[in-house]
Amino acid sequence: MTATAVLTARALLLDMDGTLVNSDASVERVWRRWADRHGLDGDEVMKVVHGRQGYASMALLLPDRPMKQNHADNARMLAEETADTEGVVEIPGARAFLASLRGLPHALVTSADVALSTARMAAAGLDLPAVRVTAESVGASKPDPEGFLKGAAELGVDPADCVVFEDSGAGIAAGRAAGMRVVGVGPRAGFHDPDVVVRDLTQVRVEAGSDGTVRLHVTGSGRAGA
Repeated sequence: MTATAVLTARALLLDMDGTLVNSDASVERVWRRWADRHGLDGDEVMKVVHGRQGYASMALLLPDRPMKQNHADNARMLAEETADTEGVVEIPGARAFLASLRGLPHALVTSADVALSTARMAAAGLDLPAVRVTAESVGASKPDPEGFLKGAAELGVDPADCVVFEDSGAGIAAGRAAGMRVVGVGPRAGFHDPDVVVRDLTQVRVEAGSDGTVRLHVTGSGRAGA
Protein backbone atom coordinates (compact mmCIF):
# COMPACT_ATOMS: atom_id res chain seq x y z
CA MET A 1 0.00 0.00 0.00
CA THR A 2 1.27 3.48 -0.87
CA ALA A 3 0.75 6.35 1.55
CA THR A 4 2.40 9.59 2.64
CA ALA A 5 4.18 9.49 5.99
CA VAL A 6 5.94 12.26 7.87
CA LEU A 7 9.24 11.65 9.64
CA THR A 8 10.67 14.32 11.92
CA ALA A 9 14.44 14.39 12.44
CA ARG A 10 17.29 16.69 13.41
CA ALA A 11 19.74 15.30 10.87
CA LEU A 12 19.81 13.09 7.77
CA LEU A 13 22.53 10.54 7.02
CA LEU A 14 22.81 9.58 3.36
CA ASP A 15 24.33 6.53 1.75
CA MET A 16 25.72 7.12 -1.75
CA ASP A 17 25.63 4.08 -4.07
CA GLY A 18 22.04 3.07 -4.81
CA THR A 19 20.71 5.96 -2.74
CA LEU A 20 22.03 9.15 -4.37
CA VAL A 21 23.97 7.60 -7.26
CA ASN A 22 23.11 4.69 -9.52
CA SER A 23 26.49 3.02 -9.95
CA ASP A 24 25.18 -0.50 -10.52
CA ALA A 25 26.71 -0.81 -14.00
CA SER A 26 30.20 -0.03 -12.72
CA VAL A 27 29.81 -2.20 -9.64
CA GLU A 28 28.65 -5.12 -11.80
CA ARG A 29 31.57 -4.80 -14.22
CA VAL A 30 34.26 -4.58 -11.55
CA TRP A 31 32.90 -7.25 -9.20
CA ARG A 32 32.04 -9.75 -11.92
CA ARG A 33 35.62 -9.50 -13.17
CA TRP A 34 36.79 -10.13 -9.62
CA ALA A 35 34.42 -13.12 -9.35
CA ASP A 36 35.84 -14.58 -12.57
CA ARG A 37 39.40 -14.20 -11.30
CA HIS A 38 38.53 -16.19 -8.19
CA GLY A 39 36.30 -18.82 -9.80
CA LEU A 40 33.15 -17.59 -8.08
CA ASP A 41 29.62 -17.31 -9.41
CA GLY A 42 29.03 -13.69 -10.39
CA ASP A 43 25.34 -13.73 -9.46
CA GLU A 44 26.15 -14.99 -5.96
CA VAL A 45 28.87 -12.36 -5.55
CA MET A 46 26.47 -9.58 -6.49
CA LYS A 47 24.10 -10.67 -3.73
CA VAL A 48 26.81 -9.86 -1.17
CA VAL A 49 28.71 -6.78 -2.29
CA HIS A 50 26.16 -3.97 -2.10
CA GLY A 51 26.58 -1.67 0.90
CA ARG A 52 29.75 -3.22 2.31
CA GLN A 53 33.35 -2.18 1.96
CA GLY A 54 35.11 -4.47 -0.50
CA TYR A 55 37.31 -6.22 2.05
CA ALA A 56 34.23 -7.14 4.10
CA SER A 57 32.52 -8.63 1.06
CA MET A 58 35.67 -10.59 0.24
CA ALA A 59 35.83 -11.95 3.78
CA LEU A 60 32.32 -13.38 3.35
CA LEU A 61 33.00 -14.76 -0.11
CA LEU A 62 36.48 -16.16 0.60
CA PRO A 63 36.33 -16.95 4.32
CA ASP A 64 39.65 -18.81 4.40
CA ARG A 65 41.67 -16.02 2.82
CA PRO A 66 43.86 -13.84 5.11
CA MET A 67 42.31 -10.44 5.84
CA LYS A 68 45.57 -8.74 4.87
CA GLN A 69 45.07 -10.08 1.35
CA ASN A 70 41.47 -8.83 1.33
CA HIS A 71 42.61 -5.32 2.24
CA ALA A 72 45.24 -5.34 -0.50
CA ASP A 73 42.71 -6.62 -3.05
CA ASN A 74 40.21 -4.02 -1.86
CA ALA A 75 42.68 -1.21 -2.61
CA ARG A 76 43.02 -2.47 -6.18
CA MET A 77 39.24 -2.77 -6.54
CA LEU A 78 38.70 0.79 -5.30
CA ALA A 79 41.14 2.05 -7.94
CA GLU A 80 39.29 0.08 -10.63
CA GLU A 81 35.92 1.43 -9.51
CA THR A 82 37.19 5.01 -9.33
CA ALA A 83 38.42 4.77 -12.93
CA ASP A 84 35.16 3.24 -14.17
CA THR A 85 32.38 5.84 -14.07
CA GLU A 86 30.67 4.91 -17.34
CA GLY A 87 26.92 4.76 -16.76
CA VAL A 88 27.09 6.36 -13.30
CA VAL A 89 24.06 8.66 -12.99
CA GLU A 90 21.99 10.26 -10.25
CA ILE A 91 19.12 8.40 -8.65
CA PRO A 92 15.99 10.24 -9.86
CA GLY A 93 15.36 13.23 -7.61
CA ALA A 94 18.81 13.19 -5.98
CA ARG A 95 19.94 16.61 -7.22
CA ALA A 96 16.77 18.35 -6.07
CA PHE A 97 16.81 16.40 -2.79
CA LEU A 98 20.38 17.50 -1.99
CA ALA A 99 19.52 21.09 -2.94
CA SER A 100 16.63 21.02 -0.48
CA LEU A 101 19.06 20.04 2.31
CA ARG A 102 21.28 23.12 1.97
CA GLY A 103 21.61 24.70 5.39
CA LEU A 104 20.14 21.64 7.12
CA PRO A 105 22.18 19.08 9.10
CA HIS A 106 23.10 16.17 6.84
CA ALA A 107 26.09 13.97 6.03
CA LEU A 108 27.22 11.44 3.47
CA VAL A 109 27.98 8.05 5.05
CA THR A 110 29.43 5.74 2.42
CA SER A 111 31.48 2.57 2.17
CA ALA A 112 33.39 4.21 -0.70
CA ASP A 113 36.66 5.98 -0.02
CA VAL A 114 37.29 9.67 -0.71
CA ALA A 115 38.50 9.13 -4.28
CA LEU A 116 35.62 6.85 -5.28
CA SER A 117 32.90 8.95 -3.64
CA THR A 118 34.29 12.10 -5.25
CA ALA A 119 34.43 10.45 -8.68
CA ARG A 120 30.96 8.96 -8.56
CA MET A 121 29.23 12.06 -7.21
CA ALA A 122 30.94 14.15 -9.90
CA ALA A 123 29.98 11.66 -12.63
CA ALA A 124 26.37 11.91 -11.50
CA GLY A 125 26.52 15.71 -11.40
CA LEU A 126 25.90 15.88 -7.66
CA ASP A 127 27.50 18.10 -5.03
CA LEU A 128 29.20 16.39 -2.10
CA PRO A 129 27.75 17.21 1.32
CA ALA A 130 30.11 19.21 3.53
CA VAL A 131 30.18 16.44 6.16
CA ARG A 132 31.37 13.09 4.83
CA VAL A 133 32.10 9.76 6.52
CA THR A 134 34.00 7.57 4.06
CA ALA A 135 35.85 4.27 4.22
CA GLU A 136 38.94 6.01 5.61
CA SER A 137 36.90 7.37 8.53
CA VAL A 138 35.89 4.05 10.09
CA GLY A 139 37.40 0.82 11.32
CA ALA A 140 34.40 -1.37 10.54
CA SER A 141 32.23 -1.75 7.45
CA LYS A 142 28.45 -1.67 7.32
CA PRO A 143 26.46 -3.51 8.69
CA ASP A 144 28.44 -2.24 11.68
CA PRO A 145 26.83 1.05 12.81
CA GLU A 146 30.14 2.89 13.28
CA GLY A 147 29.79 5.07 10.18
CA PHE A 148 26.29 6.28 11.02
CA LEU A 149 27.19 6.87 14.66
CA LYS A 150 30.21 8.89 13.56
CA GLY A 151 28.06 10.91 11.17
CA ALA A 152 25.62 11.74 13.96
CA ALA A 153 28.48 12.70 16.27
CA GLU A 154 30.07 14.99 13.68
CA LEU A 155 26.72 16.74 13.25
CA GLY A 156 26.22 16.93 17.01
CA VAL A 157 22.89 15.10 16.86
CA ASP A 158 21.64 12.21 18.98
CA PRO A 159 21.39 9.01 16.91
CA ALA A 160 17.71 8.64 17.76
CA ASP A 161 17.10 12.02 16.08
CA CYS A 162 18.67 10.93 12.77
CA VAL A 163 17.04 9.41 9.70
CA VAL A 164 19.16 7.24 7.41
CA PHE A 165 18.64 6.91 3.64
CA GLU A 166 19.89 3.52 2.40
CA ASP A 167 19.38 1.00 -0.38
CA SER A 168 21.19 -2.15 0.80
CA GLY A 169 20.63 -4.80 3.43
CA ALA A 170 23.99 -4.07 5.05
CA GLY A 171 23.28 -0.35 5.18
CA ILE A 172 19.76 -0.73 6.53
CA ALA A 173 21.05 -3.09 9.22
CA ALA A 174 23.74 -0.54 10.11
CA GLY A 175 21.16 2.22 10.47
CA ARG A 176 18.97 0.04 12.65
CA ALA A 177 21.95 -0.96 14.83
CA ALA A 178 22.72 2.74 15.29
CA GLY A 179 19.23 3.26 16.69
CA MET A 180 18.08 5.32 13.72
CA ARG A 181 15.01 5.25 11.52
CA VAL A 182 15.64 4.21 7.92
CA VAL A 183 14.13 5.29 4.62
CA GLY A 184 14.85 2.54 2.08
CA VAL A 185 15.52 3.70 -1.46
CA GLY A 186 14.99 1.55 -4.54
CA PRO A 187 14.16 -2.09 -5.26
CA ARG A 188 16.79 -3.71 -3.00
CA ALA A 189 15.65 -1.87 0.09
CA GLY A 190 12.20 -3.41 0.39
CA PHE A 191 13.62 -6.83 1.25
CA HIS A 192 15.30 -5.54 4.43
CA ASP A 193 12.50 -3.98 6.52
CA PRO A 194 13.27 -0.25 6.56
CA ASP A 195 10.69 2.03 8.16
CA VAL A 196 9.45 3.14 4.76
CA VAL A 197 10.45 2.36 1.17
CA VAL A 198 10.50 4.80 -1.74
CA ARG A 199 11.05 4.06 -5.41
CA ASP A 200 13.51 6.97 -5.64
CA LEU A 201 14.09 10.42 -4.17
CA THR A 202 11.31 12.07 -6.16
CA GLN A 203 9.04 10.58 -3.48
CA VAL A 204 10.66 12.58 -0.66
CA ARG A 205 9.92 16.24 0.15
CA VAL A 206 12.00 18.09 2.74
CA GLU A 207 10.57 20.81 4.98
CA ALA A 208 12.63 22.81 7.48
CA GLY A 209 10.85 23.23 10.82
CA SER A 210 10.97 26.50 12.72
CA ASP A 211 12.33 24.58 15.74
CA GLY A 212 15.40 23.32 13.89
CA THR A 213 13.89 19.98 12.92
CA VAL A 214 13.65 18.50 9.45
CA ARG A 215 10.28 17.14 8.35
CA LEU A 216 10.33 14.51 5.65
CA HIS A 217 7.16 13.98 3.65
CA VAL A 218 7.67 10.51 2.23
CA THR A 219 5.37 8.89 -0.30
CA GLY A 220 6.08 5.19 -0.22
CA SER A 221 5.19 1.93 1.46
CA GLY A 222 6.11 0.71 4.93
CA ARG A 223 5.54 1.33 8.59
CA ALA A 224 6.96 4.81 9.15
CA GLY A 225 5.48 7.18 11.68
CA ALA A 226 6.19 10.72 12.81
